[in-house]
Amino acid sequence: RPPAEASPLAPGFVAPGRAHVRGTEDTPLLTSTIYGAFAAQARRRSEREALVVQDCGVRLSFGELQRRADGAAAGLAGLGVERQSRVGVWMPNNAEWLVLQLAAARLGAILVNVNPDYKVPELEYALNLVACSVLVLVPRSAHSDYAAMLHALCPELLRSGGAAGAACARVPALRHAVAVGGDIPGAVPFGALGGDPGAREGAESCDEPINIQFTSGTTGKPKASTLTHKGMLNNAYFLGQTMRYTENDVICVPVPLYHCFGCVMGNLAMVAHGCKLVYPAARFDALATLRAVVGERCTSLYGVPTMYIAMLDHPEFRNFTFEVLRTGIMAGALCPVDTMQRVIGEMGAREVTICYGMTETSPVSWQTRIGTSVELACSTVGQIHPHAECKVVDPETFEVLPCGVPGELWTAGYLVMQGYWDNRDATDEAILHRDGQRWMRTGDLAVITEDGFCQIVGRIKDMILRGGENIFPKEVEEPLIAHPDISNASVIGVPDPRLGEQVCAWIAWRGGAPAPGAAAEEAARGIREYLRERVAHFKVPAYILFKDEFPLTVTGKIRKVEMREISARELGLEVARSRL
Repeated sequence: RPPAEASPLAPGFVAPGRAHVRGTEDTPLLTSTIYGAFAAQARRRSEREALVVQDCGVRLSFGELQRRADGAAAGLAGLGVERQSRVGVWMPNNAEWLVLQLAAARLGAILVNVNPDYKVPELEYALNLVACSVLVLVPRSAHSDYAAMLHALCPELLRSGGAAGAACARVPALRHAVAVGGDIPGAVPFGALGGDPGAREGAESCDEPINIQFTSGTTGKPKASTLTHKGMLNNAYFLGQTMRYTENDVICVPVPLYHCFGCVMGNLAMVAHGCKLVYPAARFDALATLRAVVGERCTSLYGVPTMYIAMLDHPEFRNFTFEVLRTGIMAGALCPVDTMQRVIGEMGAREVTICYGMTETSPVSWQTRIGTSVELACSTVGQIHPHAECKVVDPETFEVLPCGVPGELWTAGYLVMQGYWDNRDATDEAILHRDGQRWMRTGDLAVITEDGFCQIVGRIKDMILRGGENIFPKEVEEPLIAHPDISNASVIGVPDPRLGEQVCAWIAWRGGAPAPGAAAEEAARGIREYLRERVAHFKVPAYILFKDEFPLTVTGKIRKVEMREISARELGLEVARSRL
């Protein structure tokens, strides 16, 4: 392998001392469509395995995967799907998810990722927002009865069996439901989709939209981020290049496919680099993932920190020997140093990387290099990706700030989404046109250091304003998460009549929350003493609430808006409207 210095992430400052960097452009951007890139891989390695789905025993070569994708594309075309049609996918991880992703790309259609945890109101909102004409779903899973929910939403569609002219009153654009892995009366069986899609690919340019993903909606209704072939495929390519992927790598993907982590960083890494994918189970299962990593000899493992912790702490972990695991991605949340050290020391993944991005940037804009120290990797999100440009600005004046000064992170380049589907106002608010660039305002508070690393400090809306002092929640959360008795922590600001806001910490105590009263007070006192040795006195929480569960979005992010509401109610405080 080439030395670490050959990694394509050496940043270039646009102006000395200013927090404005531009990624290298030594490697040109790919100009292929997603299906075009996949077809090229299938021609080169038709008989090599492309996908293993461990929980149901599916094994597909590149050639077989292409045949299934082409057949599905022909079947969807028979249902009226054409270039730019929206096709929804509402199911957990399975082989058909990937087949459908490639089939939609074959037609130039837009795949719409619907969170498998959505309930009827969320499904109705999502399908109507983007006018889906086809919805592909499984009848049910361990957690959801999708068939029953679809029947509740669109009974007339299922009664008609997709007959011409039939429509769903509540989702007028929806014309067909397609059932995967079981029967849904009135739906078209996925296995019945087949035929010859013809020689011509639907997409005419890599700049066309290919995918719609819904934002988490932590502050309101989800918005529909519209991503392109160019943005997604190149992002997967440069991510894999940074991790030194080759056709011999095997990527374990226990993360959900409806999210960029799965469908871009996983599925499209296979398309870009010819790797093999392994799906351990429909949803994350620690033991199934361990078995997949070892049984399929995976060289790369994806997950958020809690997934890695669940595997490391599993009772059967010691029964597994990790002979070939070398790399992976840890993203989506703060990575504790001790967790990273265990992943390296106990799983052998010495080249695991940290990534930062957002759905709207396809998703990754920053990534740690192989060879970065554990301490630096866990305190930053690495260096800028090739062909990306980022700057930290004053959120009020939009002026570029000096290195080391926190401000709002903006991102530009091929990776920025086209916009929010059918929401011009939100798009214009999120993407600003300046200096000939389309700048995505991330809403994240960040610092770019003098050596080109990026540190994410928090969300602008989450910054606590206490008596004239700005407190970033992460400054308090990091030492809390490092406490041996704390499994998770989240910090918010709550109203205070004298100081404006006070610091409030939610604590998940290992072994369960201490009993209310003396035990809880003693635990809180110990936490404050612990923090006083690590942070300034004004950052020590005035309020500590012990919680076994935190409110989460459907994508697993902590809903700090809801935390503030709950905290204010429990503490008898008036919620400040401006903070919600």
